[in-house]
Amino acid sequence: MTDISTRKADHIALALQSSHQASQGAGFDRIRFEPNPLPQISLQDVEFNSDFLDRRVAAPFMIGAMTGGCDNGEMINQHLAEAAQTCNIPMSLGSQRAALERGLPQNVRRWAPSAIVLGNVGATQLQQHGLDLAKRAVDSVEANALVIHLNPLQELIQPDGDRDWNKVLEAIQHCADKLNVPVIVKEVGAGMGPNSVKKLMDAGIKWIEIAGRGGTNWASIELSRNGSEREREIASAFLEWGMDTVEILPAVHAACPSLNFIGSGGVRNGLHIAICIRLGAKMTALAQPFLAPALISTEAVIEKISIVEEQLRWAMFLTGSQKLSDLRKATLQKSFNQRI
Repeated sequence: MTDISTRKADHIALALQSSHQASQGAGFDRIRFEPNPLPQISLQDVEFNSDFLDRRVAAPFMIGAMTGGCDNGEMINQHLAEAAQTCNIPMSLGSQRAALERGLPQNVRRWAPSAIVLGNVGATQLQQHGLDLAKRAVDSVEANALVIHLNPLQELIQPDGDRDWNKVLEAIQHCADKLNVPVIVKEVGAGMGPNSVKKLMDAGIKWIEIAGRGGTNWASIELSRNGSEREREIASAFLEWGMDTVEILPAVHAACPSLNFIGSGGVRNGLHIAICIRLGAKMTALAQPFLAPALISTEAVIEKISIVEEQLRWAMFLTGSQKLSDLRKATLQKSFNQRI
């Protein structure tokens, strides 16, 4: 395998290990719904169909970006894509860099001919290679939108990572102006606050995936793969770098209420999805919970999706929320005397 495909294969193996999940969590345990013992609805009446990119989808969550560019990744993506097609939920591809550089076939449309599929390139790759790279990423999978990921800490820890982030925002803006599909910008696990979100909004971005601290710790993963003793000592101070998902979402939603936010970063179940929706997200994304099932079969991924949907249904029922619009108004409690 090439260096980049070896790195992608390592990412899969390490992301399954509990030691590379954020030690502090995403803060979901600090946020609780006020229980509603009089829901006044039937469980079967709960509805959570959602609109995403002008399409109707079955639920307000997607299969988050995971992998690509290695042999194991092809099998994983097939199982994920077939499940996304069957369940009518969107799927975000992992970085397409390896596949584009190596000229590898990207078969996602064969497996998911009508599902919403999101392409994915890194912000510094876009900075270096321009709009042509974005178009190739979209065209190669007939993507419905393109995700541009921001990962400055991960790049610092990689020995050959990108250190020059000049003109990245300008490259994103040019892409948003010229590309014929929507552009979504996401962080990879440290989150982004109101200042960054406002800059992206001014650059023409309408969808932002928060990806706060609390899920898979990519800094920890890269640190386990690379580095001298000196480099490890430098990076170790930043293993908990970032902001928790539950703290970011209400802050960015209040600062930019017209933007569409995707809540991610430590989202592990349907209750977490419900909390993200309540805190201001239009859509959510889960990656790590689907990784182990994707190593087994398409059916295993479908079953996991079904479980997450049922957890969301329970959360809505237990708050008396028949629709997502009701859930967005459900009462939250941080403590006995403090309501949100």
